Amino acid sequence: MNNGDMARKGRGAVSVQGQICKGCSYCVDFCPSHCLEFTQEFNAKGYHFPVLARPEDCSGCDLCGLYCPDFAIHGFKFKDLEKRAPAPAVAAA
Repeated sequence: MNNGDMARKGRGAVSVQGQICKGCSYCVDFCPSHCLEFTQEFNAKGYHFPVLARPEDCSGCDLCGLYCPDFAIHGFKFKDLEKRAPAPAVAAA
């Protein structure tokens, strides 16, 4: 296990575009691991938006993104990001 794995909590995370959110709560209501909560802050539209309150519980399943009518949130699994990461460049001798 490398240092990056030790610093992570959970198997995934979410990306939130808080300024797009209209506070419908679908992401919070349907999250199977109950890791999302609304902030106390308001966006420019006057709505509270979700944050990943318990990152250790997030599986990255993306149900939040599937339910979001405004595409303001999406989940991702860390293992999927690692698969897409480019291989390190090898220096020519």
